[in-house]
Amino acid sequence: MGQSSEKANEGMGGGVKGLAVVPAATNSGGGVRTAFVGGASKGIGRAVARHLASRGVRVIACGRSEADLKELIDELPLIEVKGATLIESELKTHKAFVCDTSKTSELEGRLKALVLEMGAVDILVLNSGGPKGGPVLEADPSEFRNAMEAHLIANQILCKTYVPGMKNRGGGRIISILSTSVRQPIAGLGVSNATRWAVTAWAKTLAGEVAPFGITVNMVLPGFTKTARLDELSKAASEKRGVSQKQIEEEWIKSTPMGRLGEPEEIAAAVAFFASPAASFITGQALAVDGGRLGSV
Repeated sequence: MGQSSEKANEGMGGGVKGLAVVPAATNSGGGVRTAFVGGASKGIGRAVARHLASRGVRVIACGRSEADLKELIDELPLIEVKGATLIESELKTHKAFVCDTSKTSELEGRLKALVLEMGAVDILVLNSGGPKGGPVLEADPSEFRNAMEAHLIANQILCKTYVPGMKNRGGGRIISILSTSVRQPIAGLGVSNATRWAVTAWAKTLAGEVAPFGITVNMVLPGFTKTARLDELSKAASEKRGVSQKQIEEEWIKSTPMGRLGEPEEIAAAVAFFASPAASFITGQALAVDGGRLGSV
């Protein structure tokens, strides 16, 4: 096997610790399929990064924690790009991109530099932490502004950065990780409910605009899933109601027909499906991965 032109243990580009090597997934131009994954430091975003990498997709893992991202990159398998001979083959590493996408005034410049370094992407996974909980009337107007910046505006900047490259490549995948609240508002999540609905309308509109270029835009709606975000919400609810976190979680489980919380990997599997060739004729759709909790179809 030839030595990759990228040093595997250099900086935040990716580490090698005797990890597995997987064959590269290639795009229509023969290049390695590349994905930008938001919120990859932990939870669902981290699971998505792992899932895509296991399928031979090169991952740009975006998050705020440098330590968490480096740990993730060190866990991901290397991507083998086969050449005409063994000597011409090379290994590709993944990329950690430490960035707070909610700081939209800085985001466009950071992304331009990233594109110069890493090139275009084939898959764009829009994912970031949700706003804090609370009744809608108790929210300060600034909370709505901040939430819109962190979600709607950040998504717009990411798409304006990466969609041109997708058009040039003849296609792409955009997957937004939202919430079942876009179909059924969740009590106590006033700001989040409003923000998620806005992003849903934006994504549905975008789907129609970019479909002629072979780009799909879909949404994954997680139900109650075992993440740090869910732990924060259960803690806030328990303090407000004066009950234990365990009771809150039991109520959530009881409201879910499958009788359990979801796993981040189960959400990641749905994202990977939308990112795959199998979903090439599906766009503008929102898929609930919630154990049957939603009462709507």
